[in-house]
Amino acid sequence: MAEEDLSQISAGEFETVAQMLASSESLQIAFFVMIAGFIIIALGYRKFSSWVGSKKFYYQRPHASRFIRRAILPVFAIVFITVINVHIQNGILLGDDLTIIGDEVMSPQEIFAKILNTFNILVIGYTISHLIPISLNKRDKTELEKNDFDEWFEMRGFVDDENNFFHKLYTWVPPKVIPEDMEEEEFKEKLKTKEGMLELEQFRTTKGNPIGGYEKLVDNPFGEWKKSERSKYEKYYQNCITGNNQSGRKLKPGAKPDEIFPIDVWREEKRTNGFEPLIPSSRPPGYAKKKREGIPKSAKQVLPVGIFVATILGVVAWWGVDLIVLATATGGMAIGVGLALQETMQNYFAYIMIRKDKIFVEGERVKLDTGYNGYVHKITPRVTYIRDALNESIAIIPTRQLVSAQVINYTQGIKMVPAIVEVGVSYLNDPKQVSAILVKIGKRAMNEVVDGKGRHLIRQIRCPYLKNNQPSCGCDKDIHVDINQPIVRFNNFNDSALDFILLVYVRNYGAQFKTKTDMRMIMYEEFKRYDIRIPWPIRTVYQGDEKREQEEIDKLEDKRNKAIDKYGIGDIGRGSGEEE
Repeated sequence: MAEEDLSQISAGEFETVAQMLASSESLQIAFFVMIAGFIIIALGYRKFSSWVGSKKFYYQRPHASRFIRRAILPVFAIVFITVINVHIQNGILLGDDLTIIGDEVMSPQEIFAKILNTFNILVIGYTISHLIPISLNKRDKTELEKNDFDEWFEMRGFVDDENNFFHKLYTWVPPKVIPEDMEEEEFKEKLKTKEGMLELEQFRTTKGNPIGGYEKLVDNPFGEWKKSERSKYEKYYQNCITGNNQSGRKLKPGAKPDEIFPIDVWREEKRTNGFEPLIPSSRPPGYAKKKREGIPKSAKQVLPVGIFVATILGVVAWWGVDLIVLATATGGMAIGVGLALQETMQNYFAYIMIRKDKIFVEGERVKLDTGYNGYVHKITPRVTYIRDALNESIAIIPTRQLVSAQVINYTQGIKMVPAIVEVGVSYLNDPKQVSAILVKIGKRAMNEVVDGKGRHLIRQIRCPYLKNNQPSCGCDKDIHVDINQPIVRFNNFNDSALDFILLVYVRNYGAQFKTKTDMRMIMYEEFKRYDIRIPWPIRTVYQGDEKREQEEIDKLEDKRNKAIDKYGIGDIGRGSGEEE
């Protein structure tokens, strides 16, 4: 049925074109000249594109260079087509012979001019279809750059800023009202010195809020910040091409695979790594390209196809082909293809929903209803890859299943995950004394447990670094609930031990494992110091030794009582009457 319908479709003026080419030798020559010109332009464009990709401009202004690379080929093509059209209209390439087709009289100039105009329309459509996504991508990158500026302001400057750059753009203004957590005399005393002012600037209340505010010292801080970031990239680029890098060799711009990041990729790498300085040649060649392999195309990347297809349909209609008949004839085929690709389309629309609603994104920790727990490695319109936290496996799941499945996201929203350590102590130890020691252990962990970059893993109201007049590491940021850490609970009377738990909240899901390990190490030290005994998990029959053991424990009774006075016992026994 579909084949019969397709055979009934009129080719419109395309039939005239074929007859014209067959009947006019001069038209064939002109057509050959045009095709040869296109081939020459395409080869020249490849050389030009390769040349641009090896220049500094390509790395410093990637979007502008991509715009130029996309636009230069259509410009040359349009100029070339226009020149041929002018020569044809003047009768230089074609003679004045007339060709009679049916009842119409058409000259080679007229029909060939229409062919040239068709190519012009296609070239313009191709150009627009590729330049619009570049412009949209530039807009998105600009938004990300503004977000980076907001992060810079929140962090009061990046690590690689020079000469206290933040305070060249902003000055801190003290609050008019004395903070509740500070005495009036202490506040006024700090206002008298530069060090005291800096300490007040970094001060956080018990609710985690800063005090005071900032005033601009320049008219456009965002513009000055962008200049600073570009100067950092300039230094990075120079270190790459001069050999002042980890590899010790001069990196060549435009090399394949890429070894130098363009500025937009450079920003992305810094963003991914917490805005730490990017060391030249710290990644293997082709790292940026390898990292982006398999990333699904966004709507902006699919946009060129849609625009160019619409242009082709417009040209086909202009040449007299009935699009309604064509659509009717191909409708049955489209239905068949749609049924065959039903699951594929379900996956694709599920992918769009996940992206649009931001159910989860790459890098977040999730748990599926199947029990699989891991990091989202990659989301595609067909399948989603979930990588096990210990890198032992990757779960490959059809994307459509994740829309209807129950997914627990450990990363989105409040980034606070409990790290719980369970411990059992001897019945001969006083529970209040044990609670006090556990509080001390938790407070030590809050100060001492850090990651490889020296940042605290445990969330707290005020970053301990602020006490030493140092910038916060971020452990006191984005806390939207009231927390009082550490939390100690007397859990149970077990067969051979009194069961306690020590709980603190950490930055993210992965931080709990190192935190629990370090807390157990601290717990071992403190239990040994205060003679808090952990019984063997067996039943012990005493034959008169219990009294001696109690006497040994009582020797440090005063020391443990002092720990209660100093550290308290948390909120145990306060009688708040609230359920947990």
